[in-house]
Amino acid sequence: MSTACSSRSGKCGHRDVLIFHAARGRGRTSPNPVVGAVVVSSDGVVVGQGFHQRAGEPHAEVRALDAAGARAAGATLYCTLEPCSHVGRTGPCVERIVNAGIVRVVAAIEDPNPLVRGRGFTFLRQRGIPVEVGTCAADARWQNQSFLTLLETGRPFVTLKAAVSLDGYLAARPGHRTLLTSEASNRHAHRVRAEVDAIGVGVGTILVDDPLLTTRGVYRERPLLRVVFDRSLRMPAGARVLSTGDRGPVMIITSQLAVDHVERRHALERHGAEVVVGDGSIRGALEMLGTRGVGGLLLEGGAGIHAAAWDEGVIDLVRLYVAPLRLGNGGVRFLNGKPFSVADLASRRIEPLGPDILVEGYVHGPR
Repeated sequence: MSTACSSRSGKCGHRDVLIFHAARGRGRTSPNPVVGAVVVSSDGVVVGQGFHQRAGEPHAEVRALDAAGARAAGATLYCTLEPCSHVGRTGPCVERIVNAGIVRVVAAIEDPNPLVRGRGFTFLRQRGIPVEVGTCAADARWQNQSFLTLLETGRPFVTLKAAVSLDGYLAARPGHRTLLTSEASNRHAHRVRAEVDAIGVGVGTILVDDPLLTTRGVYRERPLLRVVFDRSLRMPAGARVLSTGDRGPVMIITSQLAVDHVERRHALERHGAEVVVGDGSIRGALEMLGTRGVGGLLLEGGAGIHAAAWDEGVIDLVRLYVAPLRLGNGGVRFLNGKPFSVADLASRRIEPLGPDILVEGYVHGPR
């Protein structure tokens, strides 16, 4: 078994196993964090490992300790997040760690949750268990960027997703859908949808593309919240997304511009949508979603909602599926033509997807 955690943090001993196990919970644990834990004996043997599978179920540390059994005595516990010290839907992990006979704890990051925030480390140190913090922190923060963003800012981590041509167009003509990317890109996009709490589009995308906004070809445990940003309440009651209520709730976020559209609002509500009146800003809508526990939002388009979110500075990650073709002038430009350069993105990553290329990077740097 390899002992290097090479994706973001360099060499980290046993932590590649740790990060791998944490990743197994992605898309399943919200609003809880993604956490992995490994118990390593004094002679360097992994004797127990586990990950947090879903909210309300045992935490990763408990699963790893259960797997280790009596072999946990005298061992080191590695975990991607500070062990909890409070009573929630499960008991405090720190008590299990002490009772199991763990003699050292190595954690990637402190838990920013106000209920924890250093208290777990303090509890362990007060009982004579040394704690080391910071190993593989970049990996742990990357795995939990939605959880951390929600706790630290009160809004979801927002990923802007778009399919674009080589010359930066989303569509060949305004008001018409243009299929740009390959099946490989489409499969990747659906895997990404399976890992977020919500997917968002502007009402223009509904009017032009009439999408279902569902996940296809991938397993998803929890319903996907479908969000439509619609300041003037132009959403048609016959939109296909409203016919798939069994695939996840639909929320339409509108503004005071729509308060007089009572009949239209009632029609949308009869078709299963929740209509929420906000202040008209993207940031305000995101903060409202944050109060509902939405940690990760995939903002899929179109150009208008992308540009508005870009102007308000609420985009965290840009993910572009670049098709090997040019559309020329007269089409719909990415961000409605606002200045943008991939070179300005931080921690850029490029990956071939069939004939297409995936390009992604952070707007302000990784969290």
